[in-house]
Amino acid sequence: VQLQASGGGLVQAGGSLRLSCTASGRTFGTYPFTEYTVGWFRQAPGKEREFVSAISWNGGSTYYADSVKGRFTASRDNAKNTVYLQMNSLKPEDTAVYYCAAGLVHTIVVVSSQRLYDYWGQGTQVTVSS
Repeated sequence: VQLQASGGGLVQAGGSLRLSCTASGRTFGTYPFTEYTVGWFRQAPGKEREFVSAISWNGGSTYYADSVKGRFTASRDNAKNTVYLQMNSLKPEDTAVYYCAAGLVHTIVVVSSQRLYDYWGQGTQVTVSS
């Protein structure tokens, strides 16, 4: 059971990137991908990891940190076991390693709580130059 985050890179301020998070295999243990809420978190150098965004099992509900609201958009394609994070109007303060994480929908009662997520990807670096 693995989550693979990709799509990071170096971009100028004001630019865009799209991150992807793909789950390996059709199921995580005994549950299909559609049973999972997927969250995005980021960690900047010298700072604690923080919540960025989350998306419900069917994409019907999305959640964002205030710092990215209006600039980032989460979506998912369950047929591809993939969640996306479209990041527009990037700022230097968005520079961080971005992680995706998955947790069963009935356990993610607070989408921003990292400890509730069971599976984590390896992270992808996003660097925004000024």
